[in-house]
Amino acid sequence: MAHRNRSQLLWAAAFIWLVCLALAALAIAQAPPASPTFPRYDAATETTVTGAIEAVNQVKGRHGWSGTHVLLKTDKESIDVHVGPSWFLTEKKMTLAKGDEITVTGSRVKYDGADAIIARQLKKGEQSLVLRDAQGLPVWSRGPGRKPAS
Repeated sequence: MAHRNRSQLLWAAAFIWLVCLALAALAIAQAPPASPTFPRYDAATETTVTGAIEAVNQVKGRHGWSGTHVLLKTDKESIDVHVGPSWFLTEKKMTLAKGDEITVTGSRVKYDGADAIIARQLKKGEQSLVLRDAQGLPVWSRGPGRKPAS
């Protein structure tokens, strides 16, 4: 009889242990992401702004790439513009520097609680660079040397 009770006790302990393990796995799976997610391009919030670049910043991305952001001073505000991967700007021979006058068309979003623009097109003087198609898909994701979709 004692052997039977001991066997039932071991099975009960194993069952409880498995239930706890399953609950822990569910809790981990539902945990929020460790870093904020990047906002999606939204054509409904597209705007065009013109101003002078106050600062050019290289921002390290999640996957190790370096992205270019500019702080743009318009007649109404200073706003962070998420331009695109630094390598893409270099490939397209687009240089950006403090004091440059640019026009940006892009989606106005909230990022880390602040207003920002995800750039779709950038104009500097006679030079124009398309960064995203009309749906906001990055043209650089189509591979080097490929043209943006019309």
